[in-house]
Amino acid sequence: MPGEKNKVKFNIKNVHYAVIEEGGSFGTPVAMPGAVSLSLEQQGEITPFYADGIVFYQSASNGGYSGDLEVALVPDEFRKDVLQEEEDTNKVLFENANKNGKSFALGFQIDGDKEPTLFWFFNCTATRPNVESETTEDTKEPGTDTLTISCAPDENGDVRAKTQAGVAENIRTEWFDEVYTKNKVQA
Repeated sequence: MPGEKNKVKFNIKNVHYAVIEEGGSFGTPVAMPGAVSLSLEQQGEITPFYADGIVFYQSASNGGYSGDLEVALVPDEFRKDVLQEEEDTNKVLFENANKNGKSFALGFQIDGDKEPTLFWFFNCTATRPNVESETTEDTKEPGTDTLTISCAPDENGDVRAKTQAGVAENIRTEWFDEVYTKNKVQA
């Protein structure tokens, strides 16, 4: 129901990433299937200034967000594109402690009772997932991978873009075709 405001939110899906290229432009978004959960906590604090025996002034800082993205399995493409793992001629991936990961934009969708809310976080970094597994018992319980992600403000101070009720349908339809940037001209 386009234009109506959501009352509730549920379900994360359509996770995408886009590597930040030389010069700061975004690469083409790549789908990252298997989203299980996302928890990003705001990074910042309120700083009061006291004068005349009261809080005379206070400011709030915005350091972005950090938290965890849990997926069924981190795709090898993400490992190569973002975590900078190298593939040898035999298709074996190598993690090298001397390699630094690349920054990327993180996009995803959270469903609502009326329409989905779409996000792009602009300046993200990720840590490697742990290597974990368990033995199979009576039932096969799938394991998951968790990436710890930091989403910092970009050079303009922008942290994220988020759709709201009333956003044009073509913006929603093209959301994951490329990273949405402020006042983007739509075709």
